[in-house]
Amino acid sequence: MNYFELFDLPVAFQVDATLLSGRYRELQRAVHPDNFADASERDRLMAVQKAAEINDAFQTLKEPVARAQYMLKLGGIELQGETQTIRDTGFLMEQMMLRETLEEVEESSDVESAAMDFADDLGQRTRALMQQLESQLGDQQWPEAADSVRKLKFMKKLEEELAQLEDRLLA
Repeated sequence: MNYFELFDLPVAFQVDATLLSGRYRELQRAVHPDNFADASERDRLMAVQKAAEINDAFQTLKEPVARAQYMLKLGGIELQGETQTIRDTGFLMEQMMLRETLEEVEESSDVESAAMDFADDLGQRTRALMQQLESQLGDQQWPEAADSVRKLKFMKKLEEELAQLEDRLLA
């Protein structure tokens, strides 16, 4: 089952979130357990399984990095559980610098301002990577898009670490 086909959407990095959500609700209504209360045990189990598949597809398509990974899978590149690392030394150096900057946020005299500045910088870098990824996926540049997804995972991890730091320091 192709998730894009399931939701009757074109295979594209950009999706119409409203259309996706609406179609999700329609599909979930169609397989809701109440519709199968008088059905056979087999039909009830199949409805539950279908509802789970619809939910998995929705979760994948609504989140950009997961959607990109799924598109890569459709293109023959599987990133789940992979062990390949990023070979872009410039990006790796940038990550080291960003980690040092994150540590400096914690030691800043104005933690809130430093955290906001860091979040803004991460946001700009992430948006640039997303634009690059969209272009690569559109042109079916699968290996390049895979590298961009790997980079976005690094950025997401930094965003999560910043959120944890903010929770700890500003609570």
